[in-house]
Amino acid sequence: MPERLRFHLDENVATAVARALRQFSIDVTTTAEVNLRQADDRTQLKYAHNNRRVLVTHDADFLRLHAAGMPHSGIAFCHKGSRTIGEIVEYLRLMYELFGQEEMRNSVEFL
Repeated sequence: MPERLRFHLDENVATAVARALRQFSIDVTTTAEVNLRQADDRTQLKYAHNNRRVLVTHDADFLRLHAAGMPHSGIAFCHKGSRTIGEIVEYLRLMYELFGQEEMRNSVEFL
């Protein structure tokens, strides 16, 4: 059985997303919880990768790091303000149901 996705929300993603995912027993961390507030993007992505977590973000700089070839465990990107919290949660739940950890490695999903 493939390893289930785990998520890491960067500091721009509402903490309500983490609370909602946890109600579905989905493993999620936030930047504040792991003491990475104001850490640079490379540090954030490296944390997520080292902990086998898909980074959830509104920050397009992570797409540039992906394009530059920085390894990661997956990026879930959503333009700020383009989705409600509920829609983001539903997309992430769908990803959780459809993808395994290996499938997301070095991949980007647009929400």
